[in-house]
Amino acid sequence: MQTLLRPHMESSLERLRSHPVILAVQDTTTLNYTAHPPEGAGPISTSKNSAVGLVLHDTMAFTPEGTPLGLLNVQCWARDPAQAGKKHRRHQLPIEEKESIKWLVSYRAVAEAQKLCADTMLISVGDREADIYELFHEAAQHPCGPRLLVRAERTRNRQVEQEDLWQRMNAEPVAGLLDVAVPRRGSRPARTAKLQVRFAQVVLSPPRNSKLQPLGVWAVYAREVGYRVEVTEPIDWMLLTTVKTESFQDACQRLSWYSRRWGIEVYHRTIKSGCRIEDRRLDDTDSLEACLAIDLVVAWRVYWLTMVGRERPDTPCDQILSEAEWRVLSAWATGHMADTALPVGRQVPVLDRRRTGSARWVAGWPEENKTILARPACGEGWCACQQWSKAIFWLCKSMISGLAPDPQS
Repeated sequence: MQTLLRPHMESSLERLRSHPVILAVQDTTTLNYTAHPPEGAGPISTSKNSAVGLVLHDTMAFTPEGTPLGLLNVQCWARDPAQAGKKHRRHQLPIEEKESIKWLVSYRAVAEAQKLCADTMLISVGDREADIYELFHEAAQHPCGPRLLVRAERTRNRQVEQEDLWQRMNAEPVAGLLDVAVPRRGSRPARTAKLQVRFAQVVLSPPRNSKLQPLGVWAVYAREVGYRVEVTEPIDWMLLTTVKTESFQDACQRLSWYSRRWGIEVYHRTIKSGCRIEDRRLDDTDSLEACLAIDLVVAWRVYWLTMVGRERPDTPCDQILSEAEWRVLSAWATGHMADTALPVGRQVPVLDRRRTGSARWVAGWPEENKTILARPACGEGWCACQQWSKAIFWLCKSMISGLAPDPQS
């Protein structure tokens, strides 16, 4: 798996070098193969059910605007069934023997990337599961390495100078109010939330019975106020970061950075719904991991194309796709292959992301004869192309190597 992904990761490093700030977002998802369990699969649920599959923990590089630039680290494993039900022992084990080591492995991979990108500030971003003291200690060992931005987990009872973190931050004065748009989610309607923002430099106390030393970080606390009674889950974010935060503008930027963490959730949906990795019927996990490596790159490319079409709809498609790629996609959408030579007087097709009730891709000639690719169909098109012998060669050559130009350049 790592051999297949290495060229893509090397190309990811090339893409992020031209950016001053990169968000290295890491997250975990599970791949369910219960219906057709391959040899080597393990339990994927902490509850007492029989679901089996693989665990995937990946790290995606994003620009602060939300454009994905590629993967920096991928960890995939099957849990040992013999270890199931031993969660109660977690406090007795060193971090190296826990699944939580995945956060440190990702951070170390980002640290290696930071060494190769001296002019770029890499920030490792994690959700509440990443709120482990060992991760902050790891970051403290690399003063010139990546920064950290993690959402604190309230049930961890994080202490700062022997005081509860939430109580400490509630005592800080409100630095300002921030309006944020909260999108619709399921039955929850969209709304504009008003946040009180506080920030302060704090000293984290290590866990009890730990030999680690206290660490200084910055805390940013955003709490929603004035919300309607029907809002059952008001925003309450406590962020911990090693990036210096000395003003209200700095605090708002940290909140904006963390909001981009949602991009990796979109990426995981693309892997599962677009590439349908969980529908693969292979005999063993080694074969599945090799297939997953291909799908990870394909899913990134589809997601990347979506963001490019949103940000720069008039971009000529040959700036982000090879000629072979856009001709294959055009053929898939129209049912026939385009001519080898461009018509006289016509330019290369452009990407134009329009809204016609739902997001759509338009990849066609300016003004007329445009080939319209629905966004889901675009992902299906990449997968369908693999059924053609020539398309397999074209797509593997460009997509696995990941040598597409940077959309921000």
